[in-house]
Amino acid sequence: MNIRKMKENESLLAYVQIVLGCLIGGAAYPLFLVPNQIAPGGLTGVATVLNYLFGFPVGLTSMLMNVPLFMFGYKMLGGTFAFRSLIATVLFSLFIDLLKLPPLTDDMLLGSVYGAIALGVGLGLILRGGATTGGSDMIAKMVQRHISFMTVGLTLFIIDCMVILLAAFTMNTRAALYSLICIFVSSKVIDLVLAGIGSAKMCFVVSSQSSRIARRIMEEMDRGVTILPAIGGYTGKESRAIISVVDHREVIAVKRIVRDADEKAFMFITDTHETLGEGFASLSDKAES
Repeated sequence: MNIRKMKENESLLAYVQIVLGCLIGGAAYPLFLVPNQIAPGGLTGVATVLNYLFGFPVGLTSMLMNVPLFMFGYKMLGGTFAFRSLIATVLFSLFIDLLKLPPLTDDMLLGSVYGAIALGVGLGLILRGGATTGGSDMIAKMVQRHISFMTVGLTLFIIDCMVILLAAFTMNTRAALYSLICIFVSSKVIDLVLAGIGSAKMCFVVSSQSSRIARRIMEEMDRGVTILPAIGGYTGKESRAIISVVDHREVIAVKRIVRDADEKAFMFITDTHETLGEGFASLSDKAES
């Protein structure tokens, strides 16, 4: 009964974080980004450019672009994560358009920095709630599934660069440069909200259900797993330890898998200073440099 209650509380907290994140992140657009023509990367960045050119509402436009992505990516995301992400995408888009807030500044530098902080806090809370706002994150995961050498990080970088170039040609170069500042600052704030500064995390798990956990990580997350023999120092019992390196956005999913399989498992998560190999940066490229 206590375990069930704990899971219900965790689920409630997750949805609270998602709603709060959508509210804070959505408010960043009318307060700072849209009035100063800052396109913060991803599909909302494209929507910001379309708003500048044709006056299309940013929130509605980004939501319409996300619909086909959810249709193609629903099975890949999994039931709970897809449902939460759908809620986050709809709420985030609605808040962008429905929050009729007056701009707080017409200075592009202040708009890009403070807009990035608000956006980063919002997206960080959404990720902590076990969801995503779709967009470029979903595109990156789809690309990585079909083109193995294209990592999630590399694909997101390419998408953001394309949005910046679009902003430079349609708005002006100055707006594109400030958009770069916004993307950089917001990514750092997201890391801070997620309580990590590294782009990848190493998860170490000792459990009696190690085979089950490893299989789910490989099948559901498409991440590699290393299984090592382990002996408890106090009990002397033999066990097996799991090591898996994942993107920082995927840590919550790993914790959920471990908890579902074995609530008595021992687990710790640490930053990786540099991650090379399949699914991350190329080992051969680093060796040549």
